[in-house]
Amino acid sequence: MNVGPIGNDQIQSMLSQLRSTASRINAPQAATGSDNPLASMGSSAPSSKVDFSVALKSALDQVQSYQSTSESLGKKFALGDNNVALSDVMMAGQKASISLQSAVQIRNKLVSAYQTIMNMQV
Repeated sequence: MNVGPIGNDQIQSMLSQLRSTASRINAPQAATGSDNPLASMGSSAPSSKVDFSVALKSALDQVQSYQSTSESLGKKFALGDNNVALSDVMMAGQKASISLQSAVQIRNKLVSAYQTIMNMQV
């Protein structure tokens, strides 16, 4: 079991994961050619459209993926698997927790926006 300090290869792995996530987030901005993702809203023909339901489903699938990874790593560690470090289990748990908290906050904002729209006078 690896219980020592985090090695350079693990740090590089985490950095590459962060970079890939950042590139996925910045990909729609690169498609519009602007740093502002809302800049293309004023134009008559945006170069690409993102379907809200597809984006929401993708985000929820990612939350599920983090949770299942965290659960499986926790089970392996509890069963004494020497290939699973406690730090990996804790990081997976924190990823799952943060992604779930983000999803809950997004849901709260969507509910608030829906209520605001329903209370508008037509």
